[in-house]
Amino acid sequence: MSVLKRVGARWMTVFTLAWLAIWTVQLTPVQLLLPLQLNTSDDDWISGVVSSGFVLGIGGLAGIIAGPVAGALSDRAGIGRRRRRPWAIGGAILTAVFLVVTGFSEGPWAVGGAWVGVTIGVAVSSAAFTALIADQLPATQRGAASAAVGSSQAVGIVLGVGLVVLLGLGIRDGYLLLAALIAVIGTGAALILPDPPAPVEPAPVAQASVMNDRRLLASFRDRDFAWMLWGRLVTNIGNALGTALFLFFLLHGLHQESVVAQDNLLLLIVVYTLFVVLASVLTGIVSDRTGNRRTLTILATLVQAASGVVIAVVPTFEATMIAAALMGLGYGAFSTVGLAFAADLLPDEKDHARDLGIVNVTAALGQLIGPVLGAGLVALVGGFWLVFVAAAVLSLVGGALTALARQPARPSQDRDLSQDHAQPQEP
Repeated sequence: MSVLKRVGARWMTVFTLAWLAIWTVQLTPVQLLLPLQLNTSDDDWISGVVSSGFVLGIGGLAGIIAGPVAGALSDRAGIGRRRRRPWAIGGAILTAVFLVVTGFSEGPWAVGGAWVGVTIGVAVSSAAFTALIADQLPATQRGAASAAVGSSQAVGIVLGVGLVVLLGLGIRDGYLLLAALIAVIGTGAALILPDPPAPVEPAPVAQASVMNDRRLLASFRDRDFAWMLWGRLVTNIGNALGTALFLFFLLHGLHQESVVAQDNLLLLIVVYTLFVVLASVLTGIVSDRTGNRRTLTILATLVQAASGVVIAVVPTFEATMIAAALMGLGYGAFSTVGLAFAADLLPDEKDHARDLGIVNVTAALGQLIGPVLGAGLVALVGGFWLVFVAAAVLSLVGGALTALARQPARPSQDRDLSQDHAQPQEP
């Protein structure tokens, strides 16, 4: 196994821009465009919530299938072929095409079908870019790269929602803007970031042995990797419950007018983003220096749980602002350190993209289950309080499951690299 060398600022900058584009085009529709597209009258507002849950649910299902499949196929690229770049470019183009289709669609079924194409494209490109963390970075830089992924998620929401709201764009124009963004930045980043050709297998005997042991679900036999996955899944469901229905909560829970609700949604997202970025950067640095990612991940789930409690107990806009800050702190730390923790626990270096694709599935599956579960809870009680209580409980359960995964010892080569003060190498 070769020692991975530290990358420089150029690599990190391009990698961050790629994720900024991915999160912007994925989460702007989830937070703003799809709810506006599917919203119904005040007399029948619950049906709009249910339709939104349905669309996000089928999109999430498509994503959890597409991500690992694309990752596994890129892992098995032919000798001398590029493994990640073709999938990153293909996913970006597919996403752009179906964003345009979604913008021109009407009704839950048509919008849902088009949104499936968007989520497949996002899952494919995400699997390719995520694999670069394990492919090209030593353990001492994985926290920083994961911080870029986590902070880009929050900044992407602000960027997308801010552009649509402040520029006064309609639903269709909003989708067209997002399509152009991912087509240009996603493709450009994939071309700039290095993608070494697939290596030659060391020996026929070793190759046969590895292939015999690389069944699709082989990673789930690793105890720590499996517990980490369950913890991420449950925590992501809790996060999706707490965030996916925010616009509906402002419209029908706090009874705000549509224009006021859109402005307040942007304000909440800005607060959320500031704390996500703060938590992502700080916890990424701390986890790289200490190597103790499990403890930080568990603490993050506790903070996320607190946000749901605040809204459930005090359902006002002011309390919602406080909850948004807590959610940002918790999820920013969780998404950053949790992803680095997952990269540390990868069972087989030959299946990086496949296994990190499975890790990404936990977020996609959370986006599937969360909105559907949330819509059902709203329909059950005719309000939103149970949604936020469930979000808090699931966050706590996710932390407990994560605690069952053991923190791996940092390899000596990575400890040596963390103490190397030589100039970082640019790609």
